[in-house]
Amino acid sequence: MAPNISTSRSNNNTTTINVKVVAAESLYKRDVFRQPDPFAVLTVDGSQTKTTITAKKTLNPYWNETFNFQAKEDSILVIQVFDQKKFKKKDQGFLGVINVRIGDVIDLSLNSSEETITRDLKKSNENLAVSGKIIVVISHNRNSNGGGVTTATTRGTGASSSNNIATITSGVNNLRIGSATTTANSTAQASSDATVGANGSGPTSSLPPIGQGHPETAATPGGAAGAAGAASRQYSSFEDQYGRLPPGWERRTDNFGRTYYVDHNSRTTTWQRPALHQSETERGQQRQSETEAERRQHRGRTLPGEGSVSPLPTGSGNSITSGNVTVNASGANTPVNPAAAVSMAASGATTSGLGELPSGWEQRFTTEGRPYFVDHNTRTTTWVDPRRQQYIRTFGPNTTIQQQPVSQLGPLPSGWEMRLTNTARVYFVDHNTKTTTWDDPRLPSSLDQNVPQYKRDFRRKVIYFRSQPALRILPGQCHIKVRRDHIFEDSYQEIMRQTPEDLKKRLMIKFDGEEGLDYGGVSREFFFLLSHDMFNPFYCLFEYSSHDNYTLQINPNSGINPEHLNYFKFIGRVVGLGVFHRRFLDAFFVGALYKMMLHKKVVLQDMEGVDAEFYRSLKWILDNDITGILDLTFSAEEESFGEIVEVDLKPGGRDIEVTEENKHEYVELITEWRISKRVEEQFKAFIDGFNELIPQELVNVFDERELELLIGGLAEIDCEDWKKHTDYRGYQENDQVIQWFWKCINEWDSEQKARLLQFTTGTSRIPVNGFKDLQGSDGPRRFTIEKAGEANQLPKSHTCFNRVDLPPYTDYESLKQKLTLAVEETVGFGQE
Repeated sequence: MAPNISTSRSNNNTTTINVKVVAAESLYKRDVFRQPDPFAVLTVDGSQTKTTITAKKTLNPYWNETFNFQAKEDSILVIQVFDQKKFKKKDQGFLGVINVRIGDVIDLSLNSSEETITRDLKKSNENLAVSGKIIVVISHNRNSNGGGVTTATTRGTGASSSNNIATITSGVNNLRIGSATTTANSTAQASSDATVGANGSGPTSSLPPIGQGHPETAATPGGAAGAAGAASRQYSSFEDQYGRLPPGWERRTDNFGRTYYVDHNSRTTTWQRPALHQSETERGQQRQSETEAERRQHRGRTLPGEGSVSPLPTGSGNSITSGNVTVNASGANTPVNPAAAVSMAASGATTSGLGELPSGWEQRFTTEGRPYFVDHNTRTTTWVDPRRQQYIRTFGPNTTIQQQPVSQLGPLPSGWEMRLTNTARVYFVDHNTKTTTWDDPRLPSSLDQNVPQYKRDFRRKVIYFRSQPALRILPGQCHIKVRRDHIFEDSYQEIMRQTPEDLKKRLMIKFDGEEGLDYGGVSREFFFLLSHDMFNPFYCLFEYSSHDNYTLQINPNSGINPEHLNYFKFIGRVVGLGVFHRRFLDAFFVGALYKMMLHKKVVLQDMEGVDAEFYRSLKWILDNDITGILDLTFSAEEESFGEIVEVDLKPGGRDIEVTEENKHEYVELITEWRISKRVEEQFKAFIDGFNELIPQELVNVFDERELELLIGGLAEIDCEDWKKHTDYRGYQENDQVIQWFWKCINEWDSEQKARLLQFTTGTSRIPVNGFKDLQGSDGPRRFTIEKAGEANQLPKSHTCFNRVDLPPYTDYESLKQKLTLAVEETVGFGQE
């Protein structure tokens, strides 16, 4: 039992006590760019002082040093932790302090006693932010110490083995660093259950251990005998505070301190903790349901201008009205909504042919029974029924849609041919330039001056890109056979054994045990399943960015797999294969990776999508005078599998101090190192594989946002779901400006909505479960509209927080114009 503290039992005799400072954990990281060098200073009654050795570059120092002090029950033990690098600064690199009354921990009236305590580090009078805990063992033994005789101090080393700590009776290795500490009768030291990350902010998983696993919380009873049996077990990676995980599941923590769960049964990862009571069948059904939702979203992806439009059946003299869009069969111009006009006419939709053929026309059949039509007036033939009515889009002051018989358009220009896809969609071949297009050359160009510039540019780029000889499918077939359950391994073997020339032939995908002809559906399924597997963090090749939990970046620690460079080359080939064969991948990268694929230089603004906190720290350096404040050199520290490595950003960088004069160079170098330099090998292998199918000079015509759409496509965006999961600051949902905002969004087409999503969140990717699962840099973060700015200003975006600053515009036209301009004309990050 813990000693009953009372005046009658007070022992004022001086006794030698042993204080062992074992370790500290999760110390506050004041310097974003380097780890501290912590050491502890122990003081008893302000007159006796001892100091531990300095642990190098760590937030979890392990000292395991013992010191002897002369103390009474009323003596106060003060333990302060400092950063040795900043000890000469004004705040001395202060990292926290604890104050312990000796009589509250051990009973000096006994012949011997020992107690292990875990205390939260507290702030000093300076009120500097601190975090973390410290483990201390306090003991005394009258028999061995001989009353007041001081014994020699034993000092451990930073490299002490775990055997040293095993001698502690109370079992420090089994302590949980959590809420409860030493109990002294009815008086207990309360401490917070909240855990603080290494950076001192943001949510984290349970605190990392001193040794391994995650220790469990337990109150430590007084007395040596009680201490030995009271230590509770550690949390292994197969359990947590809620109990054991289901069989085959493991708990891990990523580089940003976020807990995720690995299902070794299905080789998948998830952010959601699996329920123990949930059967494997139920979990399988849940996974299947989520996969189906992702599959539906993936199948719906398109490129701008390539959305399929169903033919609208029209009888003679009838009109079809939908909302405010009217299509008149007589061919008269009818004003329509611009977005609806684009939707109806984007692909040259036609009606079915009914009634008599026009004068001078005849229908014939080929030997295979396929109908074609002869125009005796012009002595030409065509596959297209002249009775079919084609929707013609004309842009002008009032966007209109006309319906006009194909036969009235006249012959095609010289060298042009009209063909049909296997879905009966009309396209045109220009044999002069050996290119194809959906646009009828006899019609007014849909790339009119009133179309947004970015849409003209992107569409022209795609037409040019796909018309190049290097992007033509070669004669022959490329057969790839895979098993669904082993799609990553099988695809790696199949794709890497083929030459780039073979991969440029028509893809014929076959799933083992499944009979089917690949006319596009099988290959779409193949790319969908493969992109899910190869970008899975389970394989340690990619990891989720700190911005959210669905945009990907290269894992700098991928070298744990000795074959990782071959896998990155394979992944580059797969991405190139998807672009070449016009198949979309179900993966979205951080914006910086798209820039790297275009060989563009990464800049500070790119850091915002990779690590928002790091970005804000670098921004602060640029915006403030750092003279005498920051102790930085031109070097960076990187933790790799528990080892801290110092890297020079320039030759001799660790000896060059960062000053107000050279800080811009430092920010540029640290940004380049953090984003690209430390994954240089992996990216080179990736881009080599990509360029085997897609020449670099061709892909360079796109910018990074267009490249994202080219690889991942456009997904259909549910505006009602978006609106339902939106928060407002300074506005109410019923405010006129908000009503105008959603009215504008509803009128936009899918591409403009996707660009707004890119503008406000940094990616066009929508979480599988909709906008309710939208993530920010610090966890779940709903889309937010904040009232900010003047009516003559453009909206601003904050991609880390999924927020748009919307000024209080006075009319709908102003809002639409300003919002459209902000979304369409933005060239990158840094709108502020």
